[in-house]
Amino acid sequence: MDLLQLRYFQAVARREHLSQTAAELRVAQPSLSRAIARLEADLGVPLFDRAGRGLRLNRFGAGFLQRVDRALRELDDARRELADAAGLEHGSVAVAAETLLTLTGMLIEFRAAHPGVAIRLYQSSAEGMAKQLHTGEVDLCFASQPLSGPDLRTRELLREEVLLAVPPGHRLAGRESVPMDELVGEPFVTTRPGYWPRELADRLFAAAGLRPEYTCECDEPGATGDLIGSGLGIGLVPGMSRRVATHSPVVYARLATPDCYRSLTAVWRGDAYSSAAARRLTEFAGEYFHRAFPVTSATARPSSP
Repeated sequence: MDLLQLRYFQAVARREHLSQTAAELRVAQPSLSRAIARLEADLGVPLFDRAGRGLRLNRFGAGFLQRVDRALRELDDARRELADAAGLEHGSVAVAAETLLTLTGMLIEFRAAHPGVAIRLYQSSAEGMAKQLHTGEVDLCFASQPLSGPDLRTRELLREEVLLAVPPGHRLAGRESVPMDELVGEPFVTTRPGYWPRELADRLFAAAGLRPEYTCECDEPGATGDLIGSGLGIGLVPGMSRRVATHSPVVYARLATPDCYRSLTAVWRGDAYSSAAARRLTEFAGEYFHRAFPVTSATARPSSP
C-alpha cells in the first residue's frame, strides 16, 4: 500500500460514495475504484460492503480507518512542524465555519498581513465541523454553538446580541422590543438544523412554550437577512449584521427574552499539533473582532492555542 491509497481510502470512507469522492479529489472514478481495490487486495479483506453503486464502511474498514486517520494525522503534523520551522510565509491552515461571510473582513486583513499562508475554507454545520476536527481535515473552526468532541479547546472571539429582523412595513416594524408570544403564527426564516440560528430559535421558542412556524430553511446563515428583506418572513440575525449589512433593507427590534445572543468562538483540538499558521490566525481573529466590534466582542484576555 502507498500513501495515496490511504488518502483515497480515507476520503471514500468519509463520503461512502465513489463518484462524489472522485469529484472532490478531482480524479477519474475508475482510477479511484482501482486504488481501493488494490488496497483491499493488499490487506486481504474487504473494507466496504457494496450494494449496487453504494458503499458502506464495514467493520474491517471502520477499524482500519481509525489507524489511517491516526497515521495521516501524524504525517500532516510533521509537515506542519517543518513548515513552522521555515516560517509563517510557508504555512497553511484549514478552516471551517457555519458561514464564511462572518470571516470575510478578518480574512482580507489576515491575508494582507500574511500573504504566504495558504488558507483552505469549508462551510459546515456544527456536526460537520466536529467531524472535520476529529479527522484532522481542518485545523480550526469558527463556531457559534458548542461543538462535541474530546479535548476541544475554545477561545471566545465575539459575544453579541441577536436581533429580530422584519421586512419594512411589517406590523412589528418600529417596535423597540417584541415579546416571544407575538411571533406566534408569523412565517419564520431560519436555517436547517445544525446551524446556530436554528438552534437558537428552537431554544427560545421551546423556553417560551411556543411552536414556531418555520416557512424557509436554508444552509447559509448569512442569507437570512436577504430572505427577510424580500418579504418571506421574519427571523433572527446577529447584531453585527446591523453594522455591516449588505442585504435587502430590514427593520430590527430586540426580543424580550433572556439569553438572545450568540458567542463566536475559535475551536481546535487540544490533543493535536497546532501549526504556527493556525495559532496566528486564532490570535489575529481575536484582535480583529475586538477592534472591529469593540462593544460586542469578547472582553476577556484571550489565550493562544
